[in-house]
Amino acid sequence: QVQLVESGGGLVQPGGSLRLSCAASGGVFRLYAMGWYRQAPGKQRELVADITTGGSTNYGDSVKGRFTISRDNAKNTVYLQMNSLKPEDTAVYYCNADVLTVLAGRRVYWGQGTQVTVSS
Repeated sequence: QVQLVESGGGLVQPGGSLRLSCAASGGVFRLYAMGWYRQAPGKQRELVADITTGGSTNYGDSVKGRFTISRDNAKNTVYLQMNSLKPEDTAVYYCNADVLTVLAGRRVYWGQGTQVTVSS
């Protein structure tokens, strides 16, 4: 059973920084693209950033220039460095990963979410 475990969320003041981590474990045979999405109250879930196995990245327009996604393939882990945080970045942040397992084949898994609150 694949699990994605997120960490690093919390409360930060506007202009501050946070670093989120998401580690995949449990029967991972191969890990493809990984990414971060977020969902604020009353809004749809939106892409924050994603990254391929080779390191190609894609960012949502609202975070370009402020957030950086990276991954450590040896650790099956993806990171999201968030700088210059704004109150509108407040949301639950979800990690996802495209995973191949021996038993379940290939599918996308989601983490449980981690709260990020930007407030003074």
